[in-house]
Amino acid sequence: MQHPVLEVCDLSVSVGERPVLAGVSLAVPAGEVHVLLGPNGGGKTTLLMAVLGMPGYRVTGGRILLRGEEITALPVDERVRRGVALSFQRPPAVRGVSVGTLVGQILARRGLAGTTLGELSRAVGTDALLERELNVGLSGGEVKRSELLQLLALDPVLALFDEPESGVDLDSIAVIGAGMRRLLDRDRPDAAKAALIVTHTGHILREVPADHGHVLVRGRIACSGDPGALFEDIRSHGYEGCLTCRRCRNTPAPSSARPPLAPAARAAGDRPAS
Repeated sequence: MQHPVLEVCDLSVSVGERPVLAGVSLAVPAGEVHVLLGPNGGGKTTLLMAVLGMPGYRVTGGRILLRGEEITALPVDERVRRGVALSFQRPPAVRGVSVGTLVGQILARRGLAGTTLGELSRAVGTDALLERELNVGLSGGEVKRSELLQLLALDPVLALFDEPESGVDLDSIAVIGAGMRRLLDRDRPDAAKAALIVTHTGHILREVPADHGHVLVRGRIACSGDPGALFEDIRSHGYEGCLTCRRCRNTPAPSSARPPLAPAARAAGDRPAS
């Protein structure tokens, strides 16, 4: 039996002394894109950071598996070598290192010819950025395209995206969406890669449709299901309504920590950021 690309099993994570995630479980099979929804402070970015193994995000319980191999205790560099990569919402600026130099080094480590850099750069519209310092003085759209260029160079089996449409105009969203589809081989029926996308607005899903959605509230998976239906429920009842919705009654629970389900009692609540 083929293992999912990503399995998060009963995962609990603390940042400093503050617990953020409590018993989160989900699985992303090969060839699928999953979207992660939830209010600010619900734990979405923390989950991505924990999967990547970033320092400061301490796993206090549970496991993270990549294609059946446990990676919970591995450092960031080992996880990247195994095929995990993250497009950050706010990546750091690095003076003295150009976008082209960094991406060229990534490709060189993979044994790819220099012509690949030009091909990938043209695909995401970053030719004008290759001589620029990494994320120094770049616009929101330029930062996102630079991040995507780096992921294309890494060619991960598991791509994590933290609000890829944040601070991006509509034209850039289309370019970023096309680059994400290329990265994930979305046009191939035998695609073996997987992605987990954090979004508030859902705009990126018009370019990269998701196969499944999860709502993360108060550090727990409150509900999972069809992404479009989840968005409609959130608009009608707010994120807190996901804790008491009926949608998951007939869906196998991805986490033993899911709260008991009951009829929706809330008519309004926090709306997704616009």
